[in-house]
Amino acid sequence: MQSNRRIERYVAPLDETPIAAVDAVDTSKKASSVWGDAWKDMRGRWLTWVCLVLILLIAAVAIFPELFAKADPTSCDTLNSVAPAIAGHPFGFDVQGCDVYARVIYGARASVIVGLLATILATLLGGVIGAIAGYYGGWLDSVVSRLGDIFFAIPTVLGAIVVMQMMPWDKNAMSLAIVLAIFGWPQVARIMRGAVLSTKHADFVTASIALGVSRSKILLKHVVPNALAPVIVIATVSLGTYIVAEATLSFLGVGLPPSMISWGHDISVAQDEIRTTPTLLIYPATALALTVMAFLLLGDIVRDALDPKARARR
Repeated sequence: MQSNRRIERYVAPLDETPIAAVDAVDTSKKASSVWGDAWKDMRGRWLTWVCLVLILLIAAVAIFPELFAKADPTSCDTLNSVAPAIAGHPFGFDVQGCDVYARVIYGARASVIVGLLATILATLLGGVIGAIAGYYGGWLDSVVSRLGDIFFAIPTVLGAIVVMQMMPWDKNAMSLAIVLAIFGWPQVARIMRGAVLSTKHADFVTASIALGVSRSKILLKHVVPNALAPVIVIATVSLGTYIVAEATLSFLGVGLPPSMISWGHDISVAQDEIRTTPTLLIYPATALALTVMAFLLLGDIVRDALDPKARARR
């Protein structure tokens, strides 16, 4: 009898613990464990640090180009047309007599700004639409799915060419980013919708509903934070994709105006001199390739780090 009472003294407090509290603790531990394991996996790979160093260098060049290039990229002299490299001008001069090194450095700003703005806009727009459609379902989910299918049928670059050609106002980084985001949000929305569909049936969501928590509060505080992992991966990859899209549109002459220094525009001008002076094309093309490669590789690393099966295979 005494032993039974002693056991009850230790078992009873455990039975009095609220179910919602246990679920909340388990959920927080699970979320922190996922991100903690992902960062532990990422920091153990040398390729992660190479990508981060490249991205930090590109960001510094885009924000403070005057620290890396002393020459004025808009100061051109036709007497220096296609002149070779000299002291203070390591990449030589282009057809207009502009310093190629300065234009490569200053060209990072336009590409990074357009890519970053387009990624933010597409992620916000697609994330909000996908989360609402996936959580509430019904006719709203059907409308969003059909609308997304329409935009999926239109290639991003082709759609951007048509819209930019018809645009009545001045072309700038913001207008180009908005156009790219208009054709890029369905991919984010589809991924967010799938993540929300798999999360909204979790035990902690069911417990919150049983406690009478409003659906909007559950969506914002429980479902969306646990569905962000795949969205972060696609946003990282999309940043490199949008940088390529900006360069492509500027190369075709429908992106940023010639007054804004862009790698795509410089590659377009340099293609006519590729046989006589191939370095005019190689320098901006290399800068563009390294920038895109850094973001794409980082996106692959983040995806593998957040995937337990990929970590197990390695």
